[in-house]
Amino acid sequence: KIPTLNVWRQHTNFILRLSEWLLSSNFELIAKIISTTVFNDPIHGHIALHPLLVKIIDTPQFQRLRNIKQLGGAYYVFPGASHNRFEHSIGVGYLAGKLAKSLQNKQPGLNITKRDILCVQIAGLCHDLGHGPFSHLFDKKFIPKARPDLKEDKKWTHEKASLDMLNHLITVNNLKPVMKGYRLELPVDLFFIEELIIGKRTYPHDPKKQLEHGGRKPEKYFLYEIVSNKRNSIDVDKWDYFARDCHHLGIKNNFDHDRFIKFARVCEVDKEKDAEEKLICTRDKVGNVYDFFQTRNCLHRRAYKHKVSNIVETMITEAFVLADQHLQFKGSDGKMFTMSTAIEDMVAYTKLTDNVFEQILVSTLEELALARAILENILNRRLYKCVGQFYTKKKINDTEVCVCVCVCLAGDEDINLTPNDLIVNVTKMNYGMGKKNPIDHVRFYRKSAPNRAFKIPRGQVSTLIPGHFQEWLIQVYCKRTDKESLGTARERFERWCNAQVIIYFLSPFFFQNEQEEQEANEGPN
Repeated sequence: KIPTLNVWRQHTNFILRLSEWLLSSNFELIAKIISTTVFNDPIHGHIALHPLLVKIIDTPQFQRLRNIKQLGGAYYVFPGASHNRFEHSIGVGYLAGKLAKSLQNKQPGLNITKRDILCVQIAGLCHDLGHGPFSHLFDKKFIPKARPDLKEDKKWTHEKASLDMLNHLITVNNLKPVMKGYRLELPVDLFFIEELIIGKRTYPHDPKKQLEHGGRKPEKYFLYEIVSNKRNSIDVDKWDYFARDCHHLGIKNNFDHDRFIKFARVCEVDKEKDAEEKLICTRDKVGNVYDFFQTRNCLHRRAYKHKVSNIVETMITEAFVLADQHLQFKGSDGKMFTMSTAIEDMVAYTKLTDNVFEQILVSTLEELALARAILENILNRRLYKCVGQFYTKKKINDTEVCVCVCVCLAGDEDINLTPNDLIVNVTKMNYGMGKKNPIDHVRFYRKSAPNRAFKIPRGQVSTLIPGHFQEWLIQVYCKRTDKESLGTARERFERWCNAQVIIYFLSPFFFQNEQEEQEANEGPN
Protein backbone atom coordinates (compact mmCIF):
# COMPACT_ATOMS: atom_id res chain seq x y z
CA LYS A 1 0.00 0.00 0.00
CA ILE A 2 1.38 3.42 -1.02
CA PRO A 3 1.47 5.93 1.90
CA THR A 4 -0.73 9.00 1.47
CA LEU A 5 0.63 12.52 1.24
CA ASN A 6 -0.48 13.27 4.83
CA VAL A 7 1.51 10.27 6.15
CA TRP A 8 4.64 11.50 4.39
CA ARG A 9 4.13 14.96 5.89
CA GLN A 10 3.74 13.48 9.37
CA HIS A 11 6.95 11.47 8.99
CA THR A 12 8.81 14.51 7.65
CA ASN A 13 7.62 16.73 10.50
CA PHE A 14 8.64 14.09 13.06
CA ILE A 15 12.14 13.83 11.59
CA LEU A 16 12.52 17.63 11.55
CA ARG A 17 11.38 17.96 15.17
CA LEU A 18 13.72 15.12 16.22
CA SER A 19 16.64 16.80 14.45
CA GLU A 20 15.88 20.16 16.12
CA TRP A 21 15.71 18.50 19.55
CA LEU A 22 18.99 16.67 19.04
CA LEU A 23 20.79 19.79 17.89
CA SER A 24 19.40 21.99 20.67
CA SER A 25 19.54 19.60 23.65
CA ASN A 26 22.33 17.14 22.84
CA PHE A 27 24.79 19.14 20.78
CA GLU A 28 27.61 18.32 23.20
CA LEU A 29 26.81 14.60 23.00
CA ILE A 30 26.69 14.66 19.20
CA ALA A 31 29.93 16.61 19.00
CA LYS A 32 31.56 14.12 21.32
CA ILE A 33 30.39 11.16 19.23
CA ILE A 34 31.59 12.77 16.01
CA SER A 35 35.01 13.80 17.42
CA THR A 36 35.69 10.60 19.36
CA THR A 37 38.41 8.37 17.91
CA VAL A 38 37.91 4.60 18.05
CA PHE A 39 40.89 2.27 18.51
CA ASN A 40 40.71 -1.43 17.71
CA ASP A 41 42.67 -2.96 20.59
CA PRO A 42 43.44 -6.71 20.64
CA ILE A 43 42.74 -6.87 24.38
CA HIS A 44 39.78 -4.54 24.99
CA GLY A 45 38.19 -4.51 21.53
CA HIS A 46 36.92 -1.27 20.01
CA ILE A 47 37.53 1.53 22.50
CA ALA A 48 36.54 5.18 22.10
CA LEU A 49 38.85 7.82 23.55
CA HIS A 50 38.18 11.43 24.44
CA PRO A 51 39.49 13.99 21.88
CA LEU A 52 41.94 15.39 24.45
CA LEU A 53 43.48 11.95 24.89
CA VAL A 54 43.88 11.70 21.13
CA LYS A 55 45.61 15.10 21.12
CA ILE A 56 48.10 13.76 23.67
CA ILE A 57 48.61 10.52 21.72
CA ASP A 58 49.36 12.45 18.54
CA THR A 59 52.56 13.99 19.89
CA PRO A 60 56.19 12.90 19.38
CA GLN A 61 56.62 12.42 23.14
CA PHE A 62 53.81 9.85 23.29
CA GLN A 63 54.55 8.25 19.92
CA ARG A 64 58.03 7.52 21.30
CA LEU A 65 56.41 4.70 23.32
CA ARG A 66 55.89 2.74 20.08
CA ASN A 67 59.63 1.98 20.19
CA ILE A 68 59.91 0.79 23.79
CA LYS A 69 59.24 -2.90 24.45
CA GLN A 70 56.79 -3.55 27.26
CA LEU A 71 58.73 -6.57 28.54
CA GLY A 72 62.26 -5.57 27.62
CA GLY A 73 64.54 -8.57 27.13
CA ALA A 74 61.69 -11.08 27.46
CA TYR A 75 61.13 -10.72 23.70
CA TYR A 76 64.34 -12.75 23.20
CA VAL A 77 62.71 -15.65 25.07
CA PHE A 78 58.98 -15.31 24.26
CA PRO A 79 58.52 -14.68 20.50
CA GLY A 80 55.07 -13.16 21.03
CA ALA A 81 56.22 -10.55 23.56
CA SER A 82 56.69 -7.87 20.90
CA HIS A 83 54.15 -5.42 22.32
CA ASN A 84 55.18 -1.92 23.36
CA ARG A 85 54.42 0.72 26.00
CA PHE A 86 52.28 2.58 23.45
CA GLU A 87 49.36 0.16 23.36
CA HIS A 88 49.63 -0.58 27.09
CA SER A 89 49.27 3.12 27.89
CA ILE A 90 46.18 3.42 25.70
CA GLY A 91 44.70 0.38 27.45
CA VAL A 92 45.34 1.83 30.92
CA GLY A 93 43.76 5.15 29.92
CA TYR A 94 40.68 3.27 28.69
CA LEU A 95 40.36 1.11 31.81
CA ALA A 96 40.83 4.11 34.10
CA GLY A 97 37.90 5.84 32.45
CA LYS A 98 35.82 2.66 32.48
CA LEU A 99 36.24 2.15 36.23
CA ALA A 100 35.60 5.83 37.04
CA LYS A 101 32.46 5.90 34.88
CA SER A 102 31.21 2.67 36.44
CA LEU A 103 31.51 4.18 39.93
CA GLN A 104 29.84 7.38 38.70
CA ASN A 105 26.84 5.49 37.29
CA LYS A 106 26.41 3.17 40.27
CA GLN A 107 26.90 5.83 42.95
CA PRO A 108 25.80 9.32 41.83
CA GLY A 109 26.22 10.49 45.42
CA LEU A 110 30.01 10.34 45.01
CA ASN A 111 29.76 13.45 42.80
CA ILE A 112 32.32 12.15 40.31
CA THR A 113 32.45 14.84 37.64
CA LYS A 114 33.46 14.75 33.98
CA ARG A 115 36.59 16.64 35.03
CA ASP A 116 37.48 13.89 37.49
CA ILE A 117 37.02 11.20 34.86
CA LEU A 118 39.05 13.07 32.24
CA CYS A 119 41.90 13.62 34.72
CA VAL A 120 41.93 9.94 35.64
CA GLN A 121 41.98 8.98 31.95
CA ILE A 122 44.89 11.33 31.20
CA ALA A 123 46.82 9.93 34.18
CA GLY A 124 46.27 6.37 32.96
CA LEU A 125 47.31 7.30 29.43
CA CYS A 126 50.47 9.13 30.52
CA HIS A 127 51.61 7.04 33.48
CA ASP A 128 54.45 5.37 31.49
CA LEU A 129 55.74 8.35 29.50
CA GLY A 130 58.99 8.23 31.46
CA HIS A 131 60.10 4.72 30.56
CA GLY A 132 63.50 4.37 28.94
CA PRO A 133 64.91 1.79 26.49
CA PHE A 134 63.69 -1.74 27.21
CA SER A 135 61.38 -0.45 29.97
CA HIS A 136 62.44 -1.60 33.45
CA LEU A 137 65.90 -2.59 32.24
CA PHE A 138 66.69 1.12 32.00
CA ASP A 139 65.55 2.26 35.44
CA LYS A 140 66.23 -0.95 37.42
CA LYS A 141 69.56 -2.05 35.91
CA PHE A 142 71.18 0.56 33.68
CA ILE A 143 70.69 3.78 35.67
CA PRO A 144 71.90 2.30 39.01
CA LYS A 145 75.14 1.20 37.29
CA ALA A 146 75.65 4.25 35.08
CA ARG A 147 74.53 6.83 37.66
CA PRO A 148 75.61 5.64 41.13
CA ASP A 149 75.22 9.25 42.29
CA LEU A 150 71.42 8.89 42.08
CA LYS A 151 70.71 7.15 45.39
CA GLU A 152 68.26 7.46 48.25
CA ASP A 153 66.49 10.84 48.07
CA LYS A 154 68.00 11.46 44.61
CA LYS A 155 66.88 8.09 43.26
CA TRP A 156 65.57 8.30 39.70
CA THR A 157 62.37 6.45 38.78
CA HIS A 158 60.39 6.22 35.57
CA GLU A 159 57.35 7.63 37.45
CA LYS A 160 59.23 10.85 38.15
CA ALA A 161 60.37 10.93 34.54
CA SER A 162 56.74 10.51 33.46
CA LEU A 163 55.85 13.74 35.27
CA ASP A 164 58.74 15.57 33.60
CA MET A 165 57.79 14.20 30.18
CA LEU A 166 54.10 15.05 30.67
CA ASN A 167 54.88 18.68 31.49
CA HIS A 168 57.31 18.83 28.57
CA LEU A 169 54.65 17.32 26.26
CA ILE A 170 52.02 19.85 27.34
CA THR A 171 54.42 22.79 26.97
CA VAL A 172 55.98 22.08 23.57
CA ASN A 173 52.65 21.08 22.02
CA ASN A 174 50.79 24.05 23.56
CA LEU A 175 48.09 21.84 25.08
CA LYS A 176 47.14 24.03 28.04
CA PRO A 177 44.59 26.04 26.00
CA VAL A 178 43.19 22.76 24.68
CA MET A 179 42.88 21.36 28.21
CA LYS A 180 41.10 24.50 29.35
CA GLY A 181 38.84 24.21 26.33
CA TYR A 182 37.67 20.85 27.67
CA ARG A 183 36.90 22.54 31.02
CA LEU A 184 39.91 21.36 32.97
CA GLU A 185 40.96 23.81 35.66
CA LEU A 186 44.69 24.49 35.61
CA PRO A 187 46.95 24.18 37.51
CA VAL A 188 44.78 22.22 39.99
CA ASP A 189 43.78 19.45 37.58
CA LEU A 190 47.30 19.10 36.19
CA PHE A 191 48.62 18.68 39.73
CA PHE A 192 45.89 16.09 40.36
CA ILE A 193 46.97 14.17 37.23
CA GLU A 194 50.57 14.16 38.47
CA GLU A 195 49.44 12.84 41.87
CA LEU A 196 47.48 10.06 40.18
CA ILE A 197 50.55 9.03 38.17
CA ILE A 198 53.02 9.04 41.05
CA GLY A 199 50.54 7.35 43.40
CA LYS A 200 49.61 8.87 46.76
CA ARG A 201 48.85 7.16 50.02
CA THR A 202 46.11 9.09 51.80
CA TYR A 203 45.60 9.38 55.58
CA PRO A 204 42.32 11.27 56.13
CA HIS A 205 42.04 9.84 59.65
CA ASP A 206 45.51 11.07 60.60
CA PRO A 207 46.17 14.68 59.51
CA LYS A 208 49.77 14.48 60.79
CA LYS A 209 50.61 11.82 58.19
CA GLN A 210 48.63 13.36 55.37
CA LEU A 211 50.85 15.12 52.85
CA GLU A 212 49.76 18.42 51.40
CA HIS A 213 48.26 18.13 47.95
CA GLY A 214 45.96 20.21 45.84
CA GLY A 215 44.37 17.59 43.62
CA ARG A 216 41.14 16.50 45.29
CA LYS A 217 39.57 16.78 48.73
CA PRO A 218 39.27 13.82 51.18
CA GLU A 219 35.80 12.82 49.95
CA LYS A 220 37.39 11.90 46.61
CA TYR A 221 40.57 10.24 47.84
CA PHE A 222 39.33 6.94 46.39
CA LEU A 223 40.22 8.30 42.94
CA TYR A 224 43.90 7.89 43.86
CA GLU A 225 43.40 4.11 43.88
CA ILE A 226 42.50 3.84 40.19
CA VAL A 227 45.80 4.34 38.32
CA SER A 228 48.54 3.71 40.92
CA ASN A 229 47.12 2.12 44.05
CA LYS A 230 49.57 2.45 46.94
CA ARG A 231 47.15 0.85 49.40
CA ASN A 232 46.89 -2.69 48.00
CA SER A 233 48.32 -2.44 44.44
CA ILE A 234 45.01 -3.35 42.74
CA ASP A 235 44.85 -0.79 39.92
CA VAL A 236 44.08 -0.50 36.21
CA ASP A 237 47.77 -0.43 35.27
CA LYS A 238 48.13 -4.04 36.40
CA TRP A 239 44.75 -5.03 34.94
CA ASP A 240 45.93 -4.06 31.49
CA TYR A 241 49.42 -5.53 31.66
CA PHE A 242 48.07 -8.78 33.14
CA ALA A 243 45.70 -9.20 30.20
CA ARG A 244 48.11 -7.84 27.57
CA ASP A 245 51.24 -9.63 28.74
CA CYS A 246 49.43 -12.96 29.19
CA HIS A 247 47.97 -12.62 25.69
CA HIS A 248 51.39 -12.06 24.10
CA LEU A 249 53.30 -14.49 26.32
CA GLY A 250 50.85 -17.34 25.83
CA ILE A 251 50.13 -17.58 29.57
CA LYS A 252 46.60 -17.91 30.93
CA ASN A 253 45.24 -14.86 32.78
CA ASN A 254 43.06 -15.96 35.68
CA PHE A 255 42.07 -12.46 36.81
CA ASP A 256 38.84 -11.00 35.40
CA HIS A 257 39.04 -7.19 35.56
CA ASP A 258 35.55 -6.78 34.08
CA ARG A 259 34.15 -8.74 37.01
CA PHE A 260 36.05 -6.51 39.44
CA ILE A 261 34.65 -3.37 37.77
CA LYS A 262 31.15 -4.85 37.88
CA PHE A 263 31.30 -5.32 41.66
CA ALA A 264 33.47 -2.32 42.55
CA ARG A 265 31.90 0.20 44.95
CA VAL A 266 33.15 3.05 47.08
CA CYS A 267 32.40 2.25 50.72
CA GLU A 268 33.02 3.86 54.07
CA VAL A 269 35.71 2.23 56.16
CA ASP A 270 35.74 2.72 59.92
CA LYS A 271 39.01 4.18 61.10
CA GLU A 272 40.48 5.33 64.36
CA LYS A 273 39.17 8.36 66.24
CA ASP A 274 35.67 7.95 64.81
CA ALA A 275 36.88 9.12 61.39
CA GLU A 276 35.76 7.44 58.19
CA GLU A 277 37.57 6.89 54.92
CA LYS A 278 36.11 6.04 51.53
CA LEU A 279 37.83 3.26 49.59
CA ILE A 280 37.15 1.27 46.45
CA CYS A 281 35.86 -2.11 47.66
CA THR A 282 34.61 -5.29 46.04
CA ARG A 283 32.00 -7.94 46.87
CA ASP A 284 32.82 -10.54 49.52
CA LYS A 285 33.88 -13.03 46.82
CA VAL A 286 37.55 -13.15 47.61
CA GLY A 287 38.45 -15.66 44.87
CA ASN A 288 38.83 -13.10 42.09
CA VAL A 289 41.05 -10.92 44.29
CA TYR A 290 43.33 -13.86 45.09
CA ASP A 291 43.44 -14.58 41.35
CA PHE A 292 44.82 -11.05 40.91
CA PHE A 293 47.79 -11.62 43.20
CA GLN A 294 48.37 -15.18 41.99
CA THR A 295 48.47 -13.95 38.38
CA ARG A 296 51.03 -11.30 39.32
CA ASN A 297 53.17 -13.91 41.06
CA CYS A 298 52.85 -16.31 38.12
CA LEU A 299 53.94 -13.69 35.58
CA HIS A 300 56.98 -12.76 37.64
CA ARG A 301 58.09 -16.36 38.04
CA ARG A 302 57.40 -17.56 34.52
CA ALA A 303 58.25 -14.48 32.45
CA TYR A 304 59.51 -11.30 34.12
CA LYS A 305 62.19 -13.10 36.16
CA HIS A 306 62.82 -15.88 33.65
CA LYS A 307 66.48 -16.96 33.90
CA VAL A 308 67.18 -16.35 30.20
CA SER A 309 65.27 -13.04 30.08
CA ASN A 310 67.29 -11.84 33.04
CA ILE A 311 70.67 -12.68 31.54
CA VAL A 312 69.72 -11.11 28.19
CA GLU A 313 68.84 -7.90 30.03
CA THR A 314 72.06 -8.13 32.05
CA MET A 315 74.09 -8.40 28.84
CA ILE A 316 72.22 -5.49 27.24
CA THR A 317 72.90 -3.47 30.39
CA GLU A 318 76.62 -4.28 30.15
CA ALA A 319 76.64 -3.08 26.54
CA PHE A 320 74.75 0.12 27.41
CA VAL A 321 77.13 0.94 30.26
CA LEU A 322 80.13 0.47 27.96
CA ALA A 323 78.52 2.62 25.26
CA ASP A 324 77.15 5.30 27.57
CA GLN A 325 79.87 7.91 27.16
CA HIS A 326 80.17 7.37 23.40
CA LEU A 327 76.54 7.96 22.35
CA GLN A 328 75.35 11.56 22.25
CA PHE A 329 71.79 12.92 22.13
CA LYS A 330 70.98 16.53 21.36
CA GLY A 331 68.87 18.23 24.00
CA SER A 332 67.64 21.71 24.87
CA ASP A 333 69.60 24.63 23.45
CA GLY A 334 71.80 22.26 21.44
CA LYS A 335 73.40 20.75 24.54
CA MET A 336 74.58 17.14 24.16
CA PHE A 337 73.73 14.37 26.62
CA THR A 338 74.73 10.75 27.10
CA MET A 339 72.23 7.95 27.75
CA SER A 340 72.61 8.25 31.51
CA THR A 341 72.39 12.06 31.58
CA ALA A 342 69.53 12.37 29.07
CA ILE A 343 67.11 11.77 31.96
CA GLU A 344 67.85 15.37 32.98
CA ASP A 345 66.60 16.85 29.70
CA MET A 346 63.30 15.80 28.14
CA VAL A 347 64.29 16.96 24.64
CA ALA A 348 67.21 14.52 24.69
CA TYR A 349 65.23 11.85 26.55
CA THR A 350 62.53 11.88 23.86
CA LYS A 351 65.15 10.48 21.46
CA LEU A 352 66.05 7.62 23.78
CA THR A 353 64.26 4.39 22.78
CA ASP A 354 65.06 0.72 22.09
CA ASN A 355 66.70 1.94 18.88
CA VAL A 356 69.86 2.52 20.94
CA PHE A 357 70.43 -1.23 20.57
CA GLU A 358 70.58 -0.85 16.76
CA GLN A 359 72.66 2.32 17.00
CA ILE A 360 75.39 0.40 18.81
CA LEU A 361 75.16 -2.58 16.44
CA VAL A 362 75.56 -0.57 13.24
CA SER A 363 78.14 1.84 14.63
CA THR A 364 81.72 1.63 13.35
CA LEU A 365 83.23 3.54 16.26
CA GLU A 366 86.18 1.74 17.78
CA GLU A 367 85.07 2.90 21.24
CA LEU A 368 81.86 0.86 20.85
CA ALA A 369 83.62 -2.38 19.85
CA LEU A 370 83.16 -4.13 23.22
CA ALA A 371 79.51 -3.05 23.51
CA ARG A 372 78.89 -4.13 19.91
CA ALA A 373 80.44 -7.55 20.58
CA ILE A 374 78.11 -8.17 23.53
CA LEU A 375 75.02 -7.31 21.48
CA GLU A 376 76.24 -9.51 18.62
CA ASN A 377 76.59 -12.36 21.11
CA ILE A 378 72.93 -11.88 22.05
CA LEU A 379 71.82 -12.01 18.42
CA ASN A 380 73.91 -15.14 17.86
CA ARG A 381 72.53 -16.68 21.05
CA ARG A 382 75.92 -16.83 22.70
CA LEU A 383 74.50 -16.05 26.11
CA TYR A 384 75.98 -16.43 29.56
CA LYS A 385 74.74 -19.73 30.98
CA CYS A 386 72.61 -20.11 34.09
CA VAL A 387 74.45 -22.16 36.72
CA GLY A 388 71.35 -22.42 38.92
CA GLN A 389 68.89 -20.51 41.04
CA PHE A 390 67.96 -20.60 44.68
CA TYR A 391 65.07 -19.23 46.78
CA THR A 392 65.57 -17.98 50.31
CA LYS A 393 63.45 -16.20 52.89
CA LYS A 394 66.24 -13.86 53.89
CA LYS A 395 67.95 -11.24 51.76
CA ILE A 396 71.57 -11.74 50.78
CA ASN A 397 72.78 -8.17 50.81
CA ASP A 398 76.17 -8.52 49.17
CA THR A 399 76.13 -10.37 45.87
CA GLU A 400 79.93 -10.40 45.75
CA VAL A 401 80.01 -12.43 48.96
CA CYS A 402 77.57 -14.85 47.35
CA VAL A 403 79.90 -15.24 44.35
CA CYS A 404 82.94 -15.75 46.55
CA VAL A 405 81.13 -18.44 48.52
CA CYS A 406 80.20 -20.19 45.29
CA VAL A 407 83.83 -20.13 44.21
CA CYS A 408 85.53 -21.10 47.47
CA LEU A 409 83.30 -23.84 48.85
CA ALA A 410 84.28 -26.43 46.27
CA GLY A 411 87.93 -26.64 47.28
CA ASP A 412 90.83 -26.92 44.88
CA GLU A 413 89.75 -27.83 41.37
CA ASP A 414 91.78 -27.82 38.21
CA ILE A 415 89.56 -25.14 36.68
CA ASN A 416 90.03 -21.83 38.47
CA LEU A 417 86.84 -19.77 38.49
CA THR A 418 87.00 -16.18 39.76
CA PRO A 419 84.18 -13.83 40.83
CA ASN A 420 84.61 -12.03 37.51
CA ASP A 421 83.50 -15.20 35.71
CA LEU A 422 80.16 -15.23 37.54
CA ILE A 423 77.15 -12.94 37.60
CA VAL A 424 74.67 -12.97 40.48
CA ASN A 425 71.17 -11.52 40.32
CA VAL A 426 69.32 -11.13 43.62
CA THR A 427 65.63 -10.41 43.10
CA LYS A 428 62.87 -9.74 45.61
CA MET A 429 59.72 -11.77 44.93
CA ASN A 430 56.40 -11.00 46.63
CA TYR A 431 52.69 -10.44 46.08
CA GLY A 432 53.04 -6.68 45.72
CA MET A 433 53.00 -5.65 49.40
CA GLY A 434 56.40 -6.82 50.63
CA LYS A 435 56.14 -9.25 53.54
CA LYS A 436 52.47 -8.39 54.09
CA ASN A 437 49.45 -10.35 52.95
CA PRO A 438 47.91 -8.02 50.33
CA ILE A 439 44.40 -9.27 51.10
CA ASP A 440 44.72 -7.66 54.53
CA HIS A 441 44.68 -4.29 52.74
CA VAL A 442 41.59 -5.01 50.62
CA ARG A 443 38.10 -4.18 51.87
CA PHE A 444 34.92 -5.99 50.93
CA TYR A 445 31.19 -5.34 51.22
CA ARG A 446 28.16 -7.60 51.53
CA LYS A 447 25.15 -7.61 49.26
CA SER A 448 22.95 -6.84 52.25
CA ALA A 449 25.10 -3.81 53.25
CA PRO A 450 26.65 -2.38 50.06
CA ASN A 451 27.88 0.84 51.65
CA ARG A 452 29.83 -0.58 54.60
CA ALA A 453 33.23 -2.16 54.11
CA PHE A 454 34.87 -4.85 56.18
CA LYS A 455 38.01 -6.97 56.28
CA ILE A 456 37.79 -10.73 55.67
CA PRO A 457 39.70 -12.76 58.30
CA ARG A 458 42.13 -15.31 56.94
CA GLY A 459 40.26 -18.20 58.52
CA GLN A 460 37.15 -17.39 56.47
CA VAL A 461 39.06 -17.62 53.20
CA SER A 462 41.09 -20.84 53.13
CA THR A 463 43.69 -22.72 55.12
CA LEU A 464 45.71 -23.21 51.93
CA ILE A 465 46.85 -19.60 51.47
CA PRO A 466 50.61 -19.08 51.92
CA GLY A 467 52.12 -18.19 55.26
CA HIS A 468 54.96 -16.17 53.69
CA PHE A 469 54.46 -13.47 51.09
CA GLN A 470 58.04 -12.54 50.21
CA GLU A 471 61.22 -14.36 49.27
CA TRP A 472 64.48 -13.70 47.47
CA LEU A 473 65.52 -15.32 44.20
CA ILE A 474 69.28 -15.80 43.67
CA GLN A 475 70.27 -16.56 40.08
CA VAL A 476 73.91 -17.33 39.23
CA TYR A 477 75.33 -17.20 35.70
CA CYS A 478 78.71 -18.14 34.27
CA LYS A 479 80.38 -16.08 31.55
CA ARG A 480 82.61 -19.00 30.57
CA THR A 481 80.46 -21.34 28.50
CA ASP A 482 82.84 -24.27 27.93
CA LYS A 483 81.64 -27.61 29.31
CA GLU A 484 84.34 -27.95 31.98
CA SER A 485 83.84 -24.45 33.43
CA LEU A 486 80.06 -24.82 33.50
CA GLY A 487 80.31 -28.21 35.20
CA THR A 488 82.60 -26.80 37.88
CA ALA A 489 80.42 -23.73 38.40
CA ARG A 490 77.27 -25.82 38.77
CA GLU A 491 78.93 -28.18 41.24
CA ARG A 492 80.10 -25.27 43.36
CA PHE A 493 76.69 -23.61 43.22
CA GLU A 494 74.98 -26.80 44.39
CA ARG A 495 77.40 -27.05 47.32
CA TRP A 496 76.74 -23.44 48.19
CA CYS A 497 72.98 -24.02 48.08
CA ASN A 498 73.29 -27.02 50.42
CA ALA A 499 75.45 -25.00 52.80
CA GLN A 500 72.92 -22.16 52.76
CA VAL A 501 70.12 -24.57 53.71
CA ILE A 502 72.16 -25.93 56.65
CA ILE A 503 73.06 -22.44 57.81
CA TYR A 504 69.44 -21.32 57.45
CA PHE A 505 68.03 -24.19 59.51
CA LEU A 506 70.60 -23.67 62.29
CA SER A 507 70.13 -19.89 62.51
CA PRO A 508 67.74 -17.97 64.81
CA PHE A 509 66.20 -16.58 61.62
CA PHE A 510 64.65 -19.99 60.91
CA PHE A 511 62.99 -20.28 64.30
CA GLN A 512 61.77 -16.70 64.14
CA ASN A 513 60.12 -17.32 60.76
CA GLU A 514 58.62 -20.59 61.97
CA GLN A 515 57.00 -18.72 64.86
CA GLU A 516 55.75 -15.96 62.56
CA GLU A 517 54.31 -18.53 60.13
CA GLN A 518 52.53 -20.34 62.98
CA GLU A 519 51.03 -17.08 64.24
CA ALA A 520 49.99 -16.09 60.71
CA ASN A 521 48.29 -19.44 60.13
CA GLU A 522 46.32 -19.09 63.35
CA GLY A 523 44.84 -15.87 62.02
CA PRO A 524 43.52 -12.90 64.02
CA ASN A 525 41.97 -13.50 67.43
